Amino acid sequence: MRIQRILQEKEQIEQNSIDLSELKKYIEKYRGKQGNVIPLLQAAMALYGYLPELVFTTLEEELGISKSQMYGVATFYSQFRLAPVGKHIVKVCHGTACHVQNATALTEALEEALEIADGETTKDGMFTIESVACLGCCSLAPVIMIGDEVFGKLDGNATVKIINEIKLKEKE
Repeated sequence: MRIQRILQEKEQIEQNSIDLSELKKYIEKYRGKQGNVIPLLQAAMALYGYLPELVFTTLEEELGISKSQMYGVATFYSQFRLAPVGKHIVKVCHGTACHVQNATALTEALEEALEIADGETTKDGMFTIESVACLGCCSLAPVIMIGDEVFGKLDGNATVKIINEIKLKEKE
């Protein structure tokens, strides 16, 4: 009973905070077109930063696309997120070169400094840690990427210093 109440409260908060008016424009644009699932989910990602449950419900009601089909697509492609992410996504490369150069130490330092696990977002919504297979900067290993900026030749302390500098800039 308690779990159901919490889920209902979460759904109510989500419904109140999401404006579907922009999404409805995309729904009309792709109505009746073959292969409309990916462009619609991409549009929702661009609008909300993730795919809220309300998007799936709306697309199912408006276009008759089953939730299972949409979830299948959303969970297959890494471009889609089912939960909100932080303002700063800290991608830690765990490709071969970075792994050999101890990328695990970077992830551990981030987890400790931000008090979250890999794949999670800080409570203040500022940071998300995300392990990735390769960032293509092997000569700079180990590497992290925040936004479009790459930081290389790091250790745990240098990684935490970068995070602290971002926190300071955000306070200004």
